[in-house]
Amino acid sequence: MQDPFAGIGKMLIFLGASITIVGLLIVLAQKSGSSGWFGWFGRLPLDINIQEENFRLYFPLGSSIVMSIILSIVIGFINKLFR
Repeated sequence: MQDPFAGIGKMLIFLGASITIVGLLIVLAQKSGSSGWFGWFGRLPLDINIQEENFRLYFPLGSSIVMSIILSIVIGFINKLFR
C-alpha cells in the first residue's frame, strides 16, 4: 500500500520555490522600469487598445497567447518531473 502523503512534500517544496522565483522576477521587473524585461508585455501586435473620450478598451490577446504558450510549457515540464 502506497502512502497517500508521499508526494505532498515534493509538491510543497516545488510550490514554495515557484512562488519565490515569481516574486523575484516581479521585484526585478519593477526595478528595471517600464522599458525593462517586461516592457514588451501588453504591446504585442494582437493586443487591442482603443481609447476614446469617455471609453477605454484594452484586450491583451497577443500577450494572453504568449502567456498561454509559456504556461503550457512550464506545466508540461512539471508534469514530466513528477511522473
